[in-house]
Parts: sequence; C-alpha cells; structure tokens
Amino acid sequence: MALVLREADVKSLVTMPDVVEWVEATTRAYGLGRARNVPRQRVRFPKGWLHVLPAGDADLGVLGLKSYTSFKEGNRFLITLYSAENGQLLALVESNYLGMLRTGAMSGVATKYMARPDADAMAIIGTGLQACGQVLGVAAVRPLKRIHVYGIEKQQQFAEQVAGLTGVETQVEATAEAAVEASLIVSTATWSVDPVFKKEAVKPGTHINAVGSNALHRKELDEKLVGRASLVVVDSRAQARQESGDLLGPTERGWMEWDNLAELSDLLVGRVQGRKSDADITIFESHGLGLQDVAVAANLYRRAKEAGVGEEVKLFDS
Repeated sequence: MALVLREADVKSLVTMPDVVEWVEATTRAYGLGRARNVPRQRVRFPKGWLHVLPAGDADLGVLGLKSYTSFKEGNRFLITLYSAENGQLLALVESNYLGMLRTGAMSGVATKYMARPDADAMAIIGTGLQACGQVLGVAAVRPLKRIHVYGIEKQQQFAEQVAGLTGVETQVEATAEAAVEASLIVSTATWSVDPVFKKEAVKPGTHINAVGSNALHRKELDEKLVGRASLVVVDSRAQARQESGDLLGPTERGWMEWDNLAELSDLLVGRVQGRKSDADITIFESHGLGLQDVAVAANLYRRAKEAGVGEEVKLFDS
C-alpha cells in the first residue's frame, strides 16, 4: 500500500526547522558519496513544461523523484517515493508547500555555514511564496533582529506575514539597495532577468542566497559582484552549469571555472571552508536538487506513518 500525502497533510506534519535538519543530513550524505542526484531534466511542449528530478539516499533507504509541470494554469508538484530495498512504492506527496520549505531550508543550511556568526539582519528581495521560504529558512538558523523587505508588489502584506511567522521586526524598504545596505544576509527570490540591486549596496561581510536564477536567461546578481565574491557555492556543479544565469557571465569571462565551484556538500564534510574572514562576501547559488526533495519526503513519510496521517492506496498487484 502506498501512502498519499496531500498539501494539508504536509502542513500538519512538518516545520521549517525539521526540513533544515533533513536537508543538511542528506546534503552531507551526498558529500560522503552515500546519496545520488541527477540534474533536473526538462521536457518542453508548446503549452508548457515537464520537469523531473531523480535521486536516492542510501542512508534513508529510498529512491524517488520530484516531477512538476509548468503551464499558464500554474505549477503542479509531486514527489514519488520508493524503497531502495525492494522497489516498493512508498508514497505520493503533493509538494508545492514542501518545495517552498525545501528551497528555504537549503538557504538556511548555506547561511549556517557561510554567513558571519554575528549577522542578525536580513534583506529579502521578492515577496512571493519562495521569498517567504527564504525568510523562514534563515530564521531557523540565525536569531534575526530585523528583516528588510523589498519587492515590486504586496510589500506591506508580505512584511506583516513574515513578521507574524517569525516574530522578528520587519521593515519595508523603498529600494532594494536600502534593504541590502542594512543587512549582512541577503536572499533573492525573483523571476528577474536583470540584477535586482546594485553591486555597490553590498557591504563587506555579506552573505547572499540567490534562488531565482534557475535558467540561463535569468539573472538576479550583477556579474561583477559574483566575480568579487570570496566564495561562490552551488548545490550541484552539473545543475548550475545547465541553469545558472547568474554564473554564466562570470564563467565566460574567465573569473571562475565551473569545475572549480564548491558544492554545498563540500562545506558540510569539511572539504571547503565557508568563510575565511568577517570581510568576505559569500554567495550561495541555489537551483534545487531532487535529492533534498526525496529526503524530505522520506522523513515526512515516516512521520506520517507514525501519526496515522494520509490515505493508503493500492496501485500495484504486489
């Protein structure tokens, strides 16, 4: 019997600190060679896209994939989870909300290892669902005192939402630069094809999580800012090479090389140092790995079974 977990089930079972813990563990397993990830594959049709992200974690004993469609009617996300022991279908998990948590958690883990320990103010550029996840992810690993918000719409509504969720003083800023200048942690979660703030706004010691540039035509960061950074980390070199518009220019200009980019797993297992000085500018370019989705779904599945949550269905004869 497979367990079907719907959005309401997911929301009742999981918190951002849970997901940060699960994402950190599977990313470490990946760094130690105990987990596998295949970069996102995309199938384009005239009216929309299918995206597929396969992965497996030996420590959790699971294989699986996240798949989703992108059409004008919206996005639909589903994680399919299998046993790595016998191939049994374990779960089907609706994962719009879960994907937001996973993306935010990745930035939380990056912030934990890359931001200055005394960083207590955050700028969030963007006011959508993923922007909310960014705030929750960072707040899970840092005792924030202030959150500075900038977006092109619904700024006040978003600021009130994240203040209510985090209990942190939140301020709407008139420009992205004002938000960045007031912060040592910056997250960008937009669909922009142009840099979302001027590079001069970034102070020495700032850590940046950039999550919106998951296509080569998108660019949230000034390429000279990327070239100026002391450390640029990606979740997967292979996937960044396929998708990172923020890194395309700097690599083409010879300011960095794809094969020399550090992966987040390198930091977690000690192959790379996250920050050498308080003045370093560090950048995490996040594109999202199926591995994190599969690992989070595996932990969620076990919690749901213990709690008796979800709907059991039989899909195969065995």
